Amino acid sequence: MDQPITLTRRLVPAADPIVGHRVELQLLTTLKCNLKCSYCSLGVGDVLGSQTELRYDVDELARFAATHLAGKEVVVTFYGGEPTLNRPMIEQVMARFAHWRFQLQTNGTLLERIPEPLLARLSNILVSIDGGESITDSHRGGGIYRQVMRNLAAVRPHLGGSATARVTWSSEDTTFEELDALTREFDYLYFQFAQKDDVYHPAALEKKRRVIARLVERFFSSDRLYPVIPLMGAVRNKVMPSRADELYAGLTQCRVSTHILNVMPDGRIFPCPDMMYLPQMQQGDVVQNWLKRSPLQPHPSMPCERCDAFAFCRRNCMKNLYVAYVQGNESYRSRVVEPVCGLVRFMGEEIDRHDPHAWFARAPLATRRALLDCEAYEYVEIMP
Repeated sequence: MDQPITLTRRLVPAADPIVGHRVELQLLTTLKCNLKCSYCSLGVGDVLGSQTELRYDVDELARFAATHLAGKEVVVTFYGGEPTLNRPMIEQVMARFAHWRFQLQTNGTLLERIPEPLLARLSNILVSIDGGESITDSHRGGGIYRQVMRNLAAVRPHLGGSATARVTWSSEDTTFEELDALTREFDYLYFQFAQKDDVYHPAALEKKRRVIARLVERFFSSDRLYPVIPLMGAVRNKVMPSRADELYAGLTQCRVSTHILNVMPDGRIFPCPDMMYLPQMQQGDVVQNWLKRSPLQPHPSMPCERCDAFAFCRRNCMKNLYVAYVQGNESYRSRVVEPVCGLVRFMGEEIDRHDPHAWFARAPLATRRALLDCEAYEYVEIMP
C-alpha cells in the first residue's frame, strides 16, 4: 500500500507583524528640532518637542531586535525632530549593530558635525529642502538654503552612499527649474505634496500640473535616468507591476502596512511618524518588548481600488486615507486628499502620454536596471 506523503516546510508564524524579510526601523533620536518649519507634520498633536531624552538603551533595542526582527534584513533611518541633535545615540546604534544598513533624514543644518567614519557608513542621507533658495528660506528661516548646500558640499566626499533631496512641495510658486536644479546637486530628488489645507486652490493646482508635465517630459527626453523618485517609481510600477507585490505585498508603498516601524524616544512604536499622537496607532514598544501588526491597513471606506491610478499608486499615503475616510474628516478629504490624489492621477496620465513601455523597451540595460532596482526605493516613499 502506498504510504501517505508528508510535506515538510518551514513554519512561519501566521501573526508575524512584519510582512516579508526586510524591516525598516525609523529611530527617532529626539523630538527636538533646531528649526521651526512652517508645515512640520510633527506639530500635529504637539508631538514635536514632546520628548527630548531617549528612554531606552541599545541593550533594550538589541533584545527587541532579537525577539521580533531575527533573520530579517534591517535598515535604520535616524529620524527626528532633528536626529543629529542626539549624535551619541546614532554612534551607539551604528557600533552595536554593524550588520544593519543606515540612513539619515536631516534638515541639513548640522551635517558638518557628523564625523567622517559615520558618513562613510550611511547608505543614504535625505536632506529636507523645499525647492529654491527663496521658497526654502520662507519655510525654514533666512539663510537656511545656503547653509544646507554648503554643508552638503562639505560632507559629500565622505558620504558612503547617495544624497537625496527631500522636497515638501507646498508653494504654488515652486518652479520646474528649481526642482530640476536639485537633480544636479543631489543623486536623487524626492518630492511629497504638502499635507496642508490651504495650498490646493484651483490656480495652485494648475501651476503644479504644469511643473509635473515638464518633469515628466524631461524624464522621457533625458539621455540618462532622470533621478526623480516619484517619476521613477511610477514608471517602474507601470512597466513592471510585480515589483510592488514583491516589495510591499501589494499594499501601500510608504510601507506603513507592512514593514516600517517608527520608534519614539520613549520606545513606543507607531507605523507612521505623522500619527504618533494617536494611542490607537501604537503597534509596539521597545522597552516592554512587544510588537503587533500595523493598524494602518486598507479599509472598506477607502476608495483606492476604484481609482484609475491604483495600479501604480497603491494607496499613496495611508495617513491621508485614514484621516479622510476612516476618521471621516470631510474638510481634510476635500481640501488635501482629493487634490493630492488628483495630482498623482495627472502624473500617471502624463507618463502614459509618453508611452513608458516603449521607452523601457528602447532603454539601455543599465537604465532598466537602475529603474527597476534602485536602492533608494528602499529608503524613500515612491509616491508623492
